[in-house]
Amino acid sequence: MTPASTMRMRRASPADEAAEDARLVAAAEAGDRGAFDKLYRRHLDSVYARLTRVVGPAPERDDLVQQIFLDVYRALRRFRGDASFSTYLHRIVLNVAYEHLERRRRGRGRNEPLEDRQLETLIAPGASPEQRARQREELRAVFARLDRLSPKRRAAFVLVAVECLPLEEAAALLGANAAAVKQRVLDARRELAVALERVPKKEPEPT
Repeated sequence: MTPASTMRMRRASPADEAAEDARLVAAAEAGDRGAFDKLYRRHLDSVYARLTRVVGPAPERDDLVQQIFLDVYRALRRFRGDASFSTYLHRIVLNVAYEHLERRRRGRGRNEPLEDRQLETLIAPGASPEQRARQREELRAVFARLDRLSPKRRAAFVLVAVECLPLEEAAALLGANAAAVKQRVLDARRELAVALERVPKKEPEPT
């Protein structure tokens, strides 16, 4: 393999990614619509993935993603580069997720069980029908338990326990201090442990 081909295959470093984001933000602020389209394409997958982990496979996800990028576009002039654009963007992701979860809690008290078609989007392709059925039930149970948590505890739990982010990084995204985020995660773990204790134990199937 030639050095040139090695360079083409090498992924950009976080610093390079941040610098490219900053360049595109500056161009977008100056009125270059194409620059914002590039920001959208660069970050769409990560936004969609984090939103799904926090709110679940809600049918409104596509609308929420569009709302996130509309909010980002409107707020571009307030971006001063104190944090990376990615951090700034994902703070907005979490704000939109909070608002959605709060509306959902107020609107229907107890959340309705997720439908199979919503859960299918989270199952890896290639799974057998039996595996898909089992994974749907496992995912349905996970999100039902997460629905017991307040939006703030839920987001902190997802970032720290599911995504394995360091407390300081999660705190930067959540706009809180690390001690507060740690407490939210501990509270969430306790609530989920209580919920698990209440789940009836299945009798082993006869052999």
